[in-house]
Amino acid sequence: MSYCLYCHELYSEGWSWEALIGLRASPLLCQDCEGSLLKIKGEICRICGRDFSVFPEQYRQGDCCFDCIRWEESEEWTSVLQQNRSLYVYNDYMKEMIAKLKYRGDAEIVKAFYPMLSSEFKKICRDAILIPIPLSEERHYERGFNQAELLAGGLKKPVQHLLKRRTHEEKQSKKTREKRLSQKENPFEVVDSVKVRDQKVILVDDIYTTGSTLRHAAKVLIKAGAKEVSSITLAR
Repeated sequence: MSYCLYCHELYSEGWSWEALIGLRASPLLCQDCEGSLLKIKGEICRICGRDFSVFPEQYRQGDCCFDCIRWEESEEWTSVLQQNRSLYVYNDYMKEMIAKLKYRGDAEIVKAFYPMLSSEFKKICRDAILIPIPLSEERHYERGFNQAELLAGGLKKPVQHLLKRRTHEEKQSKKTREKRLSQKENPFEVVDSVKVRDQKVILVDDIYTTGSTLRHAAKVLIKAGAKEVSSITLAR
């Protein structure tokens, strides 16, 4: 019997030969909580990783969603972010789970996602350096931790803190889509460009919404000499 990291209810793990001989880690979420999350699988946007099975057909063209087509049509943003891969659709249950993590301080939840994060990371690029999206000093002090850094900690690879935020700004979750996309000043700067030069980079964050945050971070890294930048997020 185990306690679910999210609902904290006692549950039976069930068993399998893989778990018994140590080939598969025991689940850290109960079946109800795990079943309420919608994993991204099957056909996805080749750039942002959006799940086409829950996305209207009229908002895609071939293997790209219209959002990514618009980004790529912009001379300023084309090829800035190679690809994003996310584990889950940002449904109501995932929204509540991330809120519990970020705003109610239940940092243990991230451990439930470590096995899937590690597996997805290996698919993207094993030889890349790992950089979590940073919080401002004020936000980090207020929250007590950086959720992106906690997620990156599950990828079994040294985490590089090579980005910092220039200013404390309004929370991304409070901004409208229009405000996110119209942001002119890049909120990020590279801490040590020598460590970035000629490197492949994987950015880590909790949510991919419009892609603005990740692309702004990718842009300063490429300007500092990074070879290419991709990202992995918990939800899309």
